[in-house]
Amino acid sequence: MPIQAEVVIRKLADPFDYGGAHMNPDRAVDPGLVYDIDPKEYTKFFTCTLGPKDDCSSYTVPYLRNPVTVWCTVTNVGPLRATYRAAAEASVGVNIAVNPLVINFKKGSTSATFKVTFTARHRIQGCYIFGSLTWFDGRNHSVSIPIAVRTVI
Repeated sequence: MPIQAEVVIRKLADPFDYGGAHMNPDRAVDPGLVYDIDPKEYTKFFTCTLGPKDDCSSYTVPYLRNPVTVWCTVTNVGPLRATYRAAAEASVGVNIAVNPLVINFKKGSTSATFKVTFTARHRIQGCYIFGSLTWFDGRNHSVSIPIAVRTVI
């Protein structure tokens, strides 16, 4: 039997019900990359007033009609020289473009900014679809964040 959400009207559970991912405690002590966020951004997150240039460890686009772009900054806390590649996983109906797709950290550079653009493939009134954005170095480090997008007419 599929997982059911605990709500008045029974429905199949989705990431809003059971969470977007899990944390591996053994790898948490050496994450490689971390998303920058400060206390002011936490306050904005909890009051639902984050803007497109505020960093957050997830992306939610509740009304995707026209392309939406967000900017994020990550900090390398792993080896001084590291290369990370982005892999975006999206459901049918949404394009996710990451620029740049590759981030190179060299000695002395610790942070990098990238942008993520969400574009609806179809003009439909849809329900939420889910995906993720993962940065990986091809060795030991990968950092994923969940994505939730809903297209509208």
